[in-house]
Amino acid sequence: MMNSKYWISLLSIALCLLACKKENGLKEETIDSWVGFVKPVHFPEPVYNLKNNPVTKEGFELGRALFNEPRLSRNNTINCASCHIQSSAFTQHGHDVSHGIDDRLGTRNSPPIMNLAWNKAFMWGGGVFDLDLQPITPITTHEEMDETLENVLKKIGATAKYPPMFKAAFGSEEVTTSRFMKALSQFMLMCISSNSKYDKVLRKDPGVSFTEEEQAGYLLFKEKCASCHAEPLFTDGSFRNNGLGISPINDQGLYAATLIETDRYKFKVPSLRNLQYTAPYMHDGRFLSLAGVLEHYNSEVQATPNLDPLLNQNGRRGIALSSSDKAKLTAFLNTLNDTDFINNPLLAEQ
Repeated sequence: MMNSKYWISLLSIALCLLACKKENGLKEETIDSWVGFVKPVHFPEPVYNLKNNPVTKEGFELGRALFNEPRLSRNNTINCASCHIQSSAFTQHGHDVSHGIDDRLGTRNSPPIMNLAWNKAFMWGGGVFDLDLQPITPITTHEEMDETLENVLKKIGATAKYPPMFKAAFGSEEVTTSRFMKALSQFMLMCISSNSKYDKVLRKDPGVSFTEEEQAGYLLFKEKCASCHAEPLFTDGSFRNNGLGISPINDQGLYAATLIETDRYKFKVPSLRNLQYTAPYMHDGRFLSLAGVLEHYNSEVQATPNLDPLLNQNGRRGIALSSSDKAKLTAFLNTLNDTDFINNPLLAEQ
């Protein structure tokens, strides 16, 4: 039988190891570990005011449940995740424009939900400048969820699982507009895409580097594309007319929100992250492939009102791209795909 001195020595060693672990900031990580919102080291400061709505485990879990809750729609058949599918970087795969309740067709392509903490405005045509208010639009739009916020809150409050979740997140079971919106924001704020090959190269992760073609594409990107698609978010958050031409429904973009003549046909500059998963492209989903997008900028830019000056220089519309340029740019853009993001179990329906 081992004597007491042995056990005392063993306990001392264990306590010493535990103390060393704490001093070095180490911890055991499990699937249930909660870290919360963490700004990627190479990202700018968020635009969203996290002090007014700090992301908690309970608030996030409530927001995740609401994001996947079909009671947000009039006939309880579709939810946010119907048009924002994680495996498609939270877009609606396979549709040029969104499909809503009763399979009604929208007029625009479902934008991805990612890195929204850095967004100054929302939706292709603007009009919403606060993430906490953004869900009101799809909930109340006829072609999307076709419901009223009042009815949504009544349905949520009458569902057994939600009042306890609201209490855990906000201190009481009361289901209010503010709490409902803040919970959804907490989920969406955690949809951070920052671990693509590009990010790893930028962070100088060991053993990760661009290929020769990717590096050449990166240099081309900085020369020809970065004015609108600024790193590291790959959008400058602005609204621009990129010469798509006037659509059959005459969608005038930002003008519908501002009624300012110079805003006609301007749409939000999308991020170029995760293009592998977010096709089709543009606000109306007109391009099925990245090759189609690149050829648009090379030879198909139209002289529409308010065409962005960057696409009309030296007597030429568009951006001159040779076949070699397109191949190099494609190679670089593929380094922006983040498999960890689309497979993150924390963001999946539970």
